[in-house]
Amino acid sequence: MKLSVIILSYNTKKLLEDCLDSVYRSLITDRRSPNTVPIKSRIPPALPRVLGAIGIDEVGNHRSPVTETIVVDNASSDGSPAMVSEKFPWVKLIKNPHNYGFSKGNNLGIKRARGKYILLLNSDTKVFPRTLRVMVGFMEKNPDVGLSTCRVELSDGSLDPACHRGFPTPWNAFTYFLGLERFFPRSRLFAGYHLGWLDLKKTHEIETPSGAFYFIRREVLDQVGFLDEDFFMYGEDIDFSYRVKKGGWKIMFVPQTKITHYKKKSGRKKEEQGRLTRKAKKIREKTIGYFFETMKLFYDRHYKTKYSLVVRFLVLAGVWLLTQIKLLKLKMKKV
Repeated sequence: MKLSVIILSYNTKKLLEDCLDSVYRSLITDRRSPNTVPIKSRIPPALPRVLGAIGIDEVGNHRSPVTETIVVDNASSDGSPAMVSEKFPWVKLIKNPHNYGFSKGNNLGIKRARGKYILLLNSDTKVFPRTLRVMVGFMEKNPDVGLSTCRVELSDGSLDPACHRGFPTPWNAFTYFLGLERFFPRSRLFAGYHLGWLDLKKTHEIETPSGAFYFIRREVLDQVGFLDEDFFMYGEDIDFSYRVKKGGWKIMFVPQTKITHYKKKSGRKKEEQGRLTRKAKKIREKTIGYFFETMKLFYDRHYKTKYSLVVRFLVLAGVWLLTQIKLLKLKMKKV
């Protein structure tokens, strides 16, 4: 098995359907088709049954079944599991009784996966034709790369900055939260969090990509372990990337192919005329709270012994202040 695509889903039924359509199209697109052709038409439900017989010619002339897709549903209430079973019978579906969060949910998929490579893919994404072929081919040619990502774009075509990051060291966190990166976006001194001085048109090393498109070599999982389940939401990708780098592997940004990321959709209710439902507001408050807890957990895991208690206090105080500002803005929204 060459590739296992794992999609974690939580109340994103329509987005998940579009995502699965795009995954299928990416696998069957003719090798001559440009990888920038957008997904427009829907795949008939019966066609995906042949997915297991499709080979990836560019990476070794394989004609045996070389790919699998696994959807892990975190107790969605919008009918997502039924939709997957009905329209995508070739997908392996894992239905969790509770929302286990990002790390545990993906780990359950990884344990079922058989691929040489594991792709963690957000349900709110669309994969372009040949993207998966290009990424597998890149990893095959670069055995020292343990983790990679393609160019991840937002719906307006701009780069999702989360796919091209440095680690949140105290200095990077300070310059980012203070807004210095915004004023000096290409500075090595002030733009360390998003590595703004690097050429986004060329393949190069980064420190951590976004969990929206997270292409992992199987040997890396064997060496550094799975995602840390103490991270429920946010930061689990940064934590894993840190362990990958520490293990001696390269992490690469590959802009020759791309996906679209319809960000901040999972588990959220649509805002209408600037208003939120009470339930949606409580969910948003909870996710903002995760941000502070995640940053504290990551800092204590990896930086506690590197920096003084004074630095730790200043970093966490800054994160706490930012969290409080976000919560205040949320409270001001009408219900």
